[in-house]
Amino acid sequence: MDTVVIDGVELHLSPPTEFEARWIGQRGVQEQLIAAWLKLQQDDLPLTPRVIGPPGVGKTTMAYATAKQLGKQTYFMQATMDTRPEDLIVTPVISDDQKIKYVASPIVSAMLRGGVVILDEGNRMAEKSWASLAPLLDQRRYVESQIAGITIRAHEGFRLVTTMNNDASTFELPEYIISRLQPVIELDYPTAEEERSILKYNVPFAPDEIIDQVVAFLQSAHLDDKPYTVRGGIQMLSYTLKLKEVTKAPIENCLMNAVLQVFGDDAMNYI
Repeated sequence: MDTVVIDGVELHLSPPTEFEARWIGQRGVQEQLIAAWLKLQQDDLPLTPRVIGPPGVGKTTMAYATAKQLGKQTYFMQATMDTRPEDLIVTPVISDDQKIKYVASPIVSAMLRGGVVILDEGNRMAEKSWASLAPLLDQRRYVESQIAGITIRAHEGFRLVTTMNNDASTFELPEYIISRLQPVIELDYPTAEEERSILKYNVPFAPDEIIDQVVAFLQSAHLDDKPYTVRGGIQMLSYTLKLKEVTKAPIENCLMNAVLQVFGDDAMNYI
């Protein structure tokens, strides 16, 4: 684990996150994110956008793929209602030799390395935790660790984006935080062709006719604003094929079972 020393305090940095991600379709939202992060001149400041949309439409994948396209080390921080300010900055842990070790969060690690951090599902986090990040989200670009007793300033290359679901199970953020999380980048359900490409990319061995049925199901559900997203479509498609392999039942029966088990009774109206 890499370390840095700030004002005599050694911080152990978190590693970046690495996985294969490809963003399919909706190129415009990537361009909006790149524009928000852009610096037009030396004293210009990057913006801190929030990506908003239904759960499962690919907000996190889009942000990650865009960061990697820019050649950035990329970090994830999952926000929950239990996330504490110290979880966002520096956490003390007891090392093997029974001494206190200070571990930098993914946010702070990205700050120090000039990477990108994706704060996932940011509106599940309470105001007290957001308040600890307020100086980072404006021209000050620093955070303060009360536990370690240090101020940590962001590298010039540091960028942050938060994703937010637009469902009801989230906090209403205060205006002083919302005003710092601009611009808003809206991500909606993919088109039929985009969903077909996404399904084919993620389950490349699936027969085209089954992919088409899953796409038709999803598109029909979107018209009624049902929360059946392409992420669930991937699970539904994959499970259909697995059921077929194990049970040897007709593929249509497997598809119906997959719809029921992935999306529930109400989803049967759309298949």
